[in-house]
Amino acid sequence: MAKEFKFTYSSPTKDERAEIESIRNSYLEKPEREQKFIELKNLDSKVKNTPVCVSLVFGIVGVLIFGLGLTMVLEWNILVWGIVVMAISLVPIFLAYPVFITISNKLKAKYSQKILNLSEELLNEQKTEDNNK
Repeated sequence: MAKEFKFTYSSPTKDERAEIESIRNSYLEKPEREQKFIELKNLDSKVKNTPVCVSLVFGIVGVLIFGLGLTMVLEWNILVWGIVVMAISLVPIFLAYPVFITISNKLKAKYSQKILNLSEELLNEQKTEDNNK
């Protein structure tokens, strides 16, 4: 009685190979230029997105409080306290834009020099690469 030996080989499909390479690339150390570019993008998004998020929270909280006051007036027939709650809700609604401007200006002042330095480095590297070609 002869012993059988079976061997099966399968290679990854094109989609599997692309996914494997994507996972592998996320663990490889990135070149310094790419790290600087990622840092520049992160700083820029922090400067732009943080004030938007904070001012949105102010606005949404104000609108929710206003809705509570409106409910107090229209559904629960608590006229005076409902109007007081609606008046109080106007404070965070009106503060949303000044908060946006204040936080935006502070973050720009804090990160502008670093963003300018990184962008200058990246642009100078690009110029030297173009000159070498």
